[in-house]
Amino acid sequence: MGNMGTFLLLATEHSELAEGAAEGGFGLNLDILETNLINLAILIGILFYFGRKVLSNILNERRSKIETAVREAEKRQKEAQTALSQAQEQLTQAQAEAQRIRQAAEESAQAAKDAVLAKAAQDVERLKQTAAADLNTERERALAELRQRVAALALQKVESELRAGIADDVQQTIIDRSIAQVGGR
Repeated sequence: MGNMGTFLLLATEHSELAEGAAEGGFGLNLDILETNLINLAILIGILFYFGRKVLSNILNERRSKIETAVREAEKRQKEAQTALSQAQEQLTQAQAEAQRIRQAAEESAQAAKDAVLAKAAQDVERLKQTAAADLNTERERALAELRQRVAALALQKVESELRAGIADDVQQTIIDRSIAQVGGR
């Protein structure tokens, strides 16, 4: 009723202005029935009474939607934080695994290098031994060949001397020696 009293007060002031305006060319019509002032007051009252509930419901709905959206956003943020921490943990594990694999590869490479060097050293030693054996074989063959040539040359010389004839005193010495060797046995 306080609003209605204010409205009537305004209407009264308005009517005074209207009387003054009628004289000067501007005026207000203060006839309540003619201006539908009662209908407007009822309409404003109904709108205020029912509109307040509707507006209150709309605002409450809006607030609950906003609160729900905020809760969902906070929930998604927590999930994202959890996923981020898990991803960081997996990254740390993957880096540690990569480091372990790299270390194992380096150790394997070093072992393979050592094995290759050891095999190469064995091959070099074997080649040295083979070369030494080949050299000894070649030397023995050369010596055998040289002995054969010396023996052949000695035989040729002996044959040529035998053909030329042996002196009597040399023949006698050879015979005595041969007898001594045969007899000494």
